[in-house]
Amino acid sequence: MQDGLMFDWNDLKYFLAFARTGSMLAAAKALGVHQSTVQRRLTEFEDRLGQRLVTRHMTGYRLTALGEALRRSAIGVEASVGAFERDFSALKTDVVRVTTTGYVADRMRNSPLVDAFHSRNPDLRLELVVSDRCLDLARGEADLAIRAGEPTDDGLVGRKIADVPWAVYAARSYIERHGAPRCPEDIKRHFVVTCDDPNSECPGTTWLRSVAPRAKVAAWCDTGSEQVRFVRSGAGLAPLLAYKRDDEFVRVIDDIGIATPFYLLMHKDLKRTPRVRAFADFAASEFTAFRALVAG
Repeated sequence: MQDGLMFDWNDLKYFLAFARTGSMLAAAKALGVHQSTVQRRLTEFEDRLGQRLVTRHMTGYRLTALGEALRRSAIGVEASVGAFERDFSALKTDVVRVTTTGYVADRMRNSPLVDAFHSRNPDLRLELVVSDRCLDLARGEADLAIRAGEPTDDGLVGRKIADVPWAVYAARSYIERHGAPRCPEDIKRHFVVTCDDPNSECPGTTWLRSVAPRAKVAAWCDTGSEQVRFVRSGAGLAPLLAYKRDDEFVRVIDDIGIATPFYLLMHKDLKRTPRVRAFADFAASEFTAFRALVAG
């Protein structure tokens, strides 16, 4: 390395994201950052090493021979860092960190569940980590997750809470100006708010494209939270998970034939950690109430 400069784990994180996806854009989506950030961090990493790990071709970027050779070592470092973070996290016995979306977190805060958990576990404190990004439980970014979609990480275990259907919503202000669609075929004559969430396949967007590919797009959103804000503002209508309840919303088309499962997940290496087990057992004992958080 030049001048004896070292690098930290974050350097390898950006390198590995690109190595796994083969694309700057896909790596950015996986990390929840802008593409320019991935490019900048990789360039800085290469400058510190004094070697090129990525090269540009006519069809995009590729790993150099050195980059390919270092990929396996980087994966090993990632595994070791993950194990260290999980071991360290397991020693913090007073805080249980549960990550979920803003909407579910708000409903949980306004329910009796938080107080009930503290009453049953006076030595623990529940901390909600609100994010549209799928935080990495293996790296200790949270202890448990209430998450939409089928789990794809073999390291996660848990229990399905509910299958939540999708429906089409609009703000009352939008309906006053443009009226409401009576069936999916009417959507093509309306303004829509669409979402290409980099952290999910967004089945609502896929459905919308299939029924109204030529609808007028009022806004493109990166996250579900942004989409909800635009719909609430009256910009257009959109398919949303049917747990959305808001005085400004009107469900204009009911169940549209798709549903998304919600799970309570934890990393398998931490499932017997006392604080994680305490929350999982609490959720099991209050299953009806947790189901109401996402499907009520």
